[in-house]
Amino acid sequence: MHPPDGSKDQLFARPIEQIGSFVFDDSVAQVFDDMIRRSVPGYGMTLSLMPLIAKRFGQQGTKAYDLGCSIGAGLIAIADGLPNSTELVGIDNAQPMLDRCADNLKAANLEQTWELSCKDILETEYSNASIALLNFTLQFVPIDKRLPLLSKVASGMNPGGALLLSEKIRFNDSCIQKSLFELHHDYKRSNGYSDMEVSQKRAALEDVLKPETIEEHKASLEKAGFSHCEVWFQCFNFASLLAIK
Repeated sequence: MHPPDGSKDQLFARPIEQIGSFVFDDSVAQVFDDMIRRSVPGYGMTLSLMPLIAKRFGQQGTKAYDLGCSIGAGLIAIADGLPNSTELVGIDNAQPMLDRCADNLKAANLEQTWELSCKDILETEYSNASIALLNFTLQFVPIDKRLPLLSKVASGMNPGGALLLSEKIRFNDSCIQKSLFELHHDYKRSNGYSDMEVSQKRAALEDVLKPETIEEHKASLEKAGFSHCEVWFQCFNFASLLAIK
């Protein structure tokens, strides 16, 4: 199940004279579901498989965190596989996204209790976690603060718990980097985005979204305190890693 569809994403459909940095404001919140499904290859399948992972790693009486929960698709997905005694915790620093998230969680009639907080995930304390999501969130965190965040999450996770880390990734091989970069843009065009929309959104994200390689992510997860880590899903230059405490 996924949240109800919002409006169609047309935020970059008209020429913008001066493109600022991408911000998760009310205009983005209204179209976010359409935006991410048309922009991130494999996103829908990733969500559809999350309940299986949650069922295997979720533990009775624990917490399941979604860091950068946006409008709630990740929380709704994992809830389908978690024990009813799990407490769902969604954290995001954009109130417009949390407002839509709350509406979507209410509409989903989840069995679990849930709580949403508008705060910085870097300043949050984590405890008694068996599941944590970083679903296309870490890429917006300054690179020098990523390891401290992962370490905080790992320290608050119970043995046997799991982190799902989904990210846009880059590649050391310049040929592969160029090819998958262009395939990603082909994917967006195939979903109805114009060349202008693709170009203007890329410009808006350029200074705020900083991808890393899979090797860099694995090294950080190991340093943070996770015992096992591997890619469980990849489509073009987007991947999801499973890290087990």
